[in-house]
Amino acid sequence: MSAPQPVYRFDYQAPAYRVTHTELTFDLAPTATRVKARLHLERHPDREGGLPLELQGERLELKAIALDGQALDSGDYVIDDKGLTIARVPERFVLETEVEIAPSENTALEGLYQSNGIYCTQCEAQGFRRITFYPDRPDVMATFSTTIIGDQQSEPVLLCNGNPVDKGSLEDGRHFATWEDPHPKPCYLFALVAGDLKKVEDHFTTMGGREVTLQLWVEEENLDKTEHAMASLKRAMAWDEQTYGREYDLDLFMIVAVNDFNMGAMENKGLNIFNSAAVLTHPKTATDIAYQRVEGIVAHEYFHNWSGNRVTCRDWFQLSLKEGFTVFRDQCFSADITSAPVKRIQDAAFFRTAQFAEDAGPTAHPIRPDHYIEITNFYTLTIYEKGAEVVRMLHNLVGWEAFRRGSDLYFERFDGQAVTIEDFVDCMAEASGEDLSQFMRWYSQAGTPEIDAHGEYDYTHSEYHLTLRQRTPATPGQPEKQALHIPVRMGLVGTKSGRDLTMTLDGESLGKDGVIHLCEDERTFVFTDVAEAPVPSLLRSFSAPVKLHFPYSREDLAFLLAHDSDGFNRWDAGQRLALLALDDLIAAHRNGVEKVMDTRVIEAFRTLLTTSTDDKAVLAEMLMLPSEAYIAEQQPLVDVDAIHAAREFVRQSLAVALRDEFLAVYENNRSQVAYAPEPEQIAERSLKNVALSYLMAIEDEQGLAYCREQYEADHNMTDVRHALTLLVHSSDEALGASALKRFGEKWAHDPLVMDQWFTIQVTRPQADVIERVKYLMQHPAFSLRNPNRVRALVGAFASHNRVNFHRLDGEGYQLLSDVVIELNRLNPEIAAGLVTPLTRWQRFDETRQALMRAQLERIKAEPLSPNVYEVVAKALA
Repeated sequence: MSAPQPVYRFDYQAPAYRVTHTELTFDLAPTATRVKARLHLERHPDREGGLPLELQGERLELKAIALDGQALDSGDYVIDDKGLTIARVPERFVLETEVEIAPSENTALEGLYQSNGIYCTQCEAQGFRRITFYPDRPDVMATFSTTIIGDQQSEPVLLCNGNPVDKGSLEDGRHFATWEDPHPKPCYLFALVAGDLKKVEDHFTTMGGREVTLQLWVEEENLDKTEHAMASLKRAMAWDEQTYGREYDLDLFMIVAVNDFNMGAMENKGLNIFNSAAVLTHPKTATDIAYQRVEGIVAHEYFHNWSGNRVTCRDWFQLSLKEGFTVFRDQCFSADITSAPVKRIQDAAFFRTAQFAEDAGPTAHPIRPDHYIEITNFYTLTIYEKGAEVVRMLHNLVGWEAFRRGSDLYFERFDGQAVTIEDFVDCMAEASGEDLSQFMRWYSQAGTPEIDAHGEYDYTHSEYHLTLRQRTPATPGQPEKQALHIPVRMGLVGTKSGRDLTMTLDGESLGKDGVIHLCEDERTFVFTDVAEAPVPSLLRSFSAPVKLHFPYSREDLAFLLAHDSDGFNRWDAGQRLALLALDDLIAAHRNGVEKVMDTRVIEAFRTLLTTSTDDKAVLAEMLMLPSEAYIAEQQPLVDVDAIHAAREFVRQSLAVALRDEFLAVYENNRSQVAYAPEPEQIAERSLKNVALSYLMAIEDEQGLAYCREQYEADHNMTDVRHALTLLVHSSDEALGASALKRFGEKWAHDPLVMDQWFTIQVTRPQADVIERVKYLMQHPAFSLRNPNRVRALVGAFASHNRVNFHRLDGEGYQLLSDVVIELNRLNPEIAAGLVTPLTRWQRFDETRQALMRAQLERIKAEPLSPNVYEVVAKALA
């Protein structure tokens, strides 16, 4: 099997022909759906005449083809594994095709497929070519008219993009519906849903006074799980109007929830298709985290209506143009309606763990890659989250007013067009008057920049000298790096007063919280009139996606934890303090010497627990230790056993030393108030459950009683799941097994709750968990064809149970590779994502390296999809 060939960004050419209008007719049948397409095409004005027409198509059985009403002979066209080519076509013409596809057999969940009897599409990035022959690229934008024909009993609901314009009954118990979308769109935004669904309807009045109908379509048993998603949608619509001045542009906005979906959700114009996990909530079945996730995803997909739909990508190399901008928008939305410091802490914690790891691995790539083999492999944290961090830096560099002017200019200048990242940044430069040419390097350079910082206080001249030096490690294909424009938000905290000091730089006041700009390889900043010796608070609010190295002492970190005015940096000081203690303990474990707990960490936590605070959500975050994954990223060589042992030792030491304080926090935050996913309640539950986790780390008798009581109270899924997890992960096997059995029996009918049931079991720290994973893969509720179930069971084990996945006998690696090989045949996109834990093999000891590499070689020896081949080949390079 020959290796798949890459696509290069610099090879971009405008399409030879563009589609002005698309007419589609779907005659639905599980194994034999007929799709008729009538494409109105014309030569692109930027391309010369006489070029062949090339349309992409995969797994399509051609039944008929005609050009301008004249049927074509087999010698007039060529069909291969890439699609359809017609050598000679006129300047302007109509092409008609009819193909047959089998939705029920489409396990890849790309194109048109069936999910629990419901017909559903997923066309981003290149799924439309599995529906009909088409120029499947984002820079071909057309208006669409679609007619859907289905069985009146099994498909009473027929949905598509745009507005409904006709419907009616046909013979043999079938019916039809016709939809028209007046806004030109690329085919990746096409959507179709047909099945037995029920709707919840509401309305939203835009700031211009126009009424928009809002519909959520779900299976009947889920009708009581839509209230939060609908409310989130209305909040998002109002926020986008207030913040960006953008109204929704159709009369109807629909969301459909399906169980089998590769992604979280998809922003198809007017008809968003959601993974059910990203839309359905109820206090009895969904946790606080699920409520917050639903709100963020609903907002994200709605915001795409402008940043992605009305203005879209010229090519898939520009993917972050829509995703980075829209992630930034949804992060700001969530921060505005919840807690801004907590949102920033959570986003940055996830980013520093997962995206930093991606940047340091074999699949590292720039925000705008230069090439790819399979575009679905580039729906990554770098494209989304790092892209959002770069937009955030841009926002902070030019200021909100200029950023708003730039976004207005961008939407107005390019409405209805497919554009590039340069177009977006140029609008920001034009609106602000800033030179952003150096800033553009963020889009072209892979890897995580690192800042080495050093500071000295000059008592004689009352000056503080801060030296910053930037460097970016080499990444695959990019050994040399250029200096970036890095904005560093900072403050100087006086060691005597414990307060922020006024900063003066080059004769200008930066106030008590300001931004300095590192554009050179190295620069020294001299702050004058500094009244007392300070401790610098650097990279406030995580102002740039970089690693900061500053020689903070443990006393400095304890000081910042107590006095820093920036919520993010207070949290980060606690994380750094814990990491220093963990470093000592990891070394002790590795060397076989006695572990001794750093009392400074205990006292810092005691201060947190006993000092009153108005922000319980921030306090809860501060009390959480760095994850094993984040600790591993700080180590030159990952020793999973030492990391696990050290972290458990710290948890247990804190629990023993601060038992009474944790008990008091738990008792003071118990509540019988009716559940609501509101920030104040979420903060209380979060803080209470963090305290309970510590008590259960030593299986304290009172803590165990509270844990059992919380599980039995069945007040809300947040508390029930947390208590169940602690019970199942405890040493009392019988108690955990009993609770787990009752939970599984109670919720066997609910797929999303059963996902939680699977995850709780496969993240147990006990050594028999691999056998549990294998056993659960035979469970009637498990299916490799359901992405949610695969992620909940196999994905959760491989990513979140590091000490058992990396077992020295290699059983965890073999289990994962077995699943990847099987999934490669069923759903290559999910398989490619699942293999990631094996790709960082070079970070481990020699024994584990050999075991992981052997499994990658085993996978590579299989007949692979381009998705899995690209990831595995890069990992082995």
